[in-house]
Amino acid sequence: MSTVKLSYREAVRAALRHALQTDERVFLMGEDVGAYGGAFAVSMGLLEEFGPERVRNTPLSESGFVGAGIGAALGGMRPIVEVMTINFSLLALDQVVNNAATLRYMSGGQLGVPLVVRMATGGGRQLAAQHAHSLEAYYAHVPGIRALAPATVEDARGMVLTALADPDPVFLFEHATLYPLEEEVDEKAVPVEIDHAAVRRLGTDVTLVTYGGSLGKCLAAAETLAAEGVEAEVVDLRTLRPLDTATILESVAKTHRAVIVDEGWKTGGIAGEVSARIMEEGFDLLDWPVQRVCTAEVPIPYAKHLEDAALPSPERVAAAVREMAI
Repeated sequence: MSTVKLSYREAVRAALRHALQTDERVFLMGEDVGAYGGAFAVSMGLLEEFGPERVRNTPLSESGFVGAGIGAALGGMRPIVEVMTINFSLLALDQVVNNAATLRYMSGGQLGVPLVVRMATGGGRQLAAQHAHSLEAYYAHVPGIRALAPATVEDARGMVLTALADPDPVFLFEHATLYPLEEEVDEKAVPVEIDHAAVRRLGTDVTLVTYGGSLGKCLAAAETLAAEGVEAEVVDLRTLRPLDTATILESVAKTHRAVIVDEGWKTGGIAGEVSARIMEEGFDLLDWPVQRVCTAEVPIPYAKHLEDAALPSPERVAAAVREMAI
């Protein structure tokens, strides 16, 4: 297998380029995706390569251009819509919840919305509360859409291609701190399966369940714990809706302990959903109550020391594990 080193940013760009080259129905739209190259430089160079019909700048109106993407998908196109950050996507929730997610059901299967929406999420960049929250739980709550959280370079590229083949809306949440991440991947861009979580590190003593930008923190915590004689298994959810409960329970059946690490808030979040599923379907597997490491219940601060204190960290994850009787 021939491999190439790509950054997370380059991997998403490669997927977008591949989609534009191979399917004339595909086009990109969003704020500054054209000459500027996207807010995170993901679409850099694509306007020059494919022209303004295929790479379209939009007004600063999330409800407007997400709605336009829904209409284009209904009309037979394969739009890829970029929303600058997940905070701003809240302005389009009406289009998502009341249109994109419901039209197949409300039409008795006659209408499909093959829409792909990408957006940056997460903190850690000192951009303060209006640009740095992790609101994936809003979307994971909604039936009728699929919510993906690529945490690796391979998933960042492959999930875009898989999403384009889905007949229903797919939302990709790209943690903004991951864009510079570099990894070796297969030189050929191919879709990846999106139905299952992935065990990123094997262990026998505790299961760390996470996704997106927190995967690296959990792997770092696992290395720290290994030096103390505790072997942590790390499960990357990958898909937030629908959740792969089976893989989580399979890991907990081996380790008998679980810590859920989620950059969202604890109240009403994904960590709570995962915890509930473990308790409902695997209570007898547990030797210790499920623990959660989440963002502090505050708007994300701007000051670096406060932001660092608010977000999950490898130290907080390791500390949660040490509290368990292992």
